Amino acid sequence: MSPELSSVSERMLRLGLAALSHANSHANYFSFENNMWAELSVLQVAHAMEILIKAKIAEEHPLLIFESLPKSSQVDNLNYQSLCSKAKTLQYSDLPERLWATTGITIEKIDLYKEFGVLRNSIQHFADPNNINCGDMSRRYIYEIIDPFINSCWNLYAVDYNEDTEPYTYLLEILIENEIEFLIPPKIVGIYIDEVSFSNSSIAYKKEMIRRLNISKLVQ
Repeated sequence: MSPELSSVSERMLRLGLAALSHANSHANYFSFENNMWAELSVLQVAHAMEILIKAKIAEEHPLLIFESLPKSSQVDNLNYQSLCSKAKTLQYSDLPERLWATTGITIEKIDLYKEFGVLRNSIQHFADPNNINCGDMSRRYIYEIIDPFINSCWNLYAVDYNEDTEPYTYLLEILIENEIEFLIPPKIVGIYIDEVSFSNSSIAYKKEMIRRLNISKLVQ
């Protein structure tokens, strides 16, 4: 494998997490200057997950992220330049099966993954979310699909990736207010989050989040 290709997975992981930071901010906050943040978050969330899945597949081998490769009659060498100009990477809808085939990992909530892909396409091609609350859908996707995926693959947490100058305070308040179940990084236990944070939550949500909080306390 060429040196150019050997670092593909690492670069893709960094880019995917950067896209997640952008998506987390647009899904959970509001801008007075731009009223399309919620719709933009759908594009960014799907883009982030697509790159993150490819990053995981590329850890096995970078060529596995491609649907088709250039032929020997088309290029002299199978290198970074020839792949960029002649190869075709896998589409969003095809990634779960390739991920499973190459790593054995399955996407949690695959129905939500597919539904979100349809929503992404409707916004990307027609700028029409079809009366769907985009912010809610993006939040669900980030914390029901991306959060467990990056945690199982790289021991990462979705709440660590946002662009607010206050990295956790407001984001956690919004997630808890909307009763979004999220994985809790051990480093924020006792600083940003505790049982009192769930005092206004439903019994079921509070019970689940306290369970997750206790797990994080054990691994501190």
